[in-house]
This record gives sequence, structure tokens and C-alpha cells, in this order.
Amino acid sequence: RWFTHFYAVSVLWNGFLLICLFRAEFLGKSLPSWIQDMHHALGRDSQSKDMGNEHFSALLVLLLLWLHSCRRLAECLWTSVFSSGVIHIVQYCFGLGYYIAVGSTVLCQVPTNVRNGKKLSVQICWYHIIGVMMYIWASLHQHRCLAILANLRKSKSGKVVSLSHSVPFGDWFESVSCPHYFAELLIYVSMAITLGIHNVTWWCVVMYVFFNQALAAVLCHEFYQKNFSSYPKHRKAFIPLV
Repeated sequence: RWFTHFYAVSVLWNGFLLICLFRAEFLGKSLPSWIQDMHHALGRDSQSKDMGNEHFSALLVLLLLWLHSCRRLAECLWTSVFSSGVIHIVQYCFGLGYYIAVGSTVLCQVPTNVRNGKKLSVQICWYHIIGVMMYIWASLHQHRCLAILANLRKSKSGKVVSLSHSVPFGDWFESVSCPHYFAELLIYVSMAITLGIHNVTWWCVVMYVFFNQALAAVLCHEFYQKNFSSYPKHRKAFIPLV
């Protein structure tokens, strides 16, 4: 249940970064000096050219990341039913740092000359459309799967009646044990597409999410197989058919 803290921090921090970038793009304001210093520290040349739609792509991805955090925070507060499991203090601290770093990573994909008196040219490209559509599709399925897990511990009236584990069915659970983890990966892939596909930095973030979610999914899959003798044998751990 302390994952709620991660999303609360993300909503506040990434919302702040989103406002900063929005003000710079549309209101002619300058990015805060410490953000420009961060660009310089990470090797972003202040004279680097805007290749295509980097400004708009980064703004769109930061918006998607913030919306994702808002939805996950709402699900933690009003949808999910958590057991008495605990989180290691190291993992907790790392999680807080991750959600601060991931938004900063998006912002650092924008050239530091985001405002040099030039107007933002908002040009919606094919990869923006595909990325956003994939994001919406994966987000809807993730919410459905989280609702299925929560309903396993609730009565028909919505009252929590149990904190024990049960076998989920429905939606992507018919194919994999942890579809909500798979959907998380797809959400980050959709952001990589929205950034223009070629962004190596964000693909590194995607690879981190892949290994992190895959490990959690395999452990969960093994738990189901060990504790439920009739667990569907055709289900995979993380990715359908793999």
C-alpha cells in the first residue's frame, strides 16, 4: 500500500515539471536555471537543434506520464485492496527516486533553447497518434485487470471481505498471470513511440521497466502455481505466448 506514496510524489513532481515545460512552450517563459544546469550536467548541449518535434513530443510524454501517475494514485486509493505485505526500505527509497528521475529524464530530452523567442510549432505526427492510442489501450486494460484483482477480495456490494489470494479470471488474465505488469510495459513502450521511436535514452527506461516487471511477474506466476493446484497451465507469466 505504500506504493501510493510513489504515485503521490510523481503527481506532484511531474506535474510541476509539466507546468514548467508548458509555460516555456506556450507562454514564452524561461525554464528554471536549475533545470538548465541539469541539462548541462547530463550532456545536453545548449545549442543543440530541435530535431523534428522534440519539444512537443516531450511535452506530450510528460503529460502521459503525469496522467498515468494520477490514475495509479486513484486506483491505489479507491480501487485496490492491499494485503498486509511490506516493502523493503531500500526498495521504497529507490521507488521514490525513480519517479522523480523518470520525469526529469523526459524533460532532458528537450533542447535547452526551448525558448529563444521562437514560437512552438505543434505538428502532430503519425508516431504521436500511434503512441497515444497504444497508451490508452494499455491503460484501459491495466485498470480492468487491477479492478479484477480488487474484486476478488470484495463482496458484490463492494465491501472488503478477504485479504487472501485467489485465482483471477477475465480480460488479459486468460493469457498471463500478471497482465497489469505487461500493461505497464506497454505503457512505457507507447511513450517511447510518442517520443519518436529513435530516443535511445527512453528505450533504456523501457528496458529497466521490462526487467523489473518481468521479475515481479515470474515470482507471482510461481506463487500461483505453487499455491493453486488447478491453476491454468496455459497461462504464461508475463508476455502472452512467451
